[in-house]
Amino acid sequence: MDPVDAIAEQRIREAVERRELEDLPGAGRPLCLDDDAHVPSELRAAYRLLKNSGFLPPELQLRREITETEALIAAAIEPGERSRARRRLEMLRLRLNASAHRDLRLDEAYYQDVCRRFDAPQAPSRETEEEA
Repeated sequence: MDPVDAIAEQRIREAVERRELEDLPGAGRPLCLDDDAHVPSELRAAYRLLKNSGFLPPELQLRREITETEALIAAAIEPGERSRARRRLEMLRLRLNASAHRDLRLDEAYYQDVCRRFDAPQAPSRETEEEA
């Protein structure tokens, strides 16, 4: 187990023993967990943090759009609406497949977007860091 996970588990157990978690919103209801099996284990915590902050990496945003488009197709009544949604779904799937072989950790545009999103001072680009 990762040391950070071990510390988190220990702190959670201690809080449960002190009954500090009993009055939390949603207590007693099932958790709505996202399936993050497609995210590499070393990136899951970072992706979850970004997602909870309202920012998704491009690949996960595409997956969300695919799910929404599939729901739109299922709910579509008019044939033209269903046809447009199917074309959009096919385009989204093609984009996802095209990006599947890209490593988002190396995507400079994504790195800069994250920096801007968190209103951090503009970090030097990775290319600059590698040159130093």
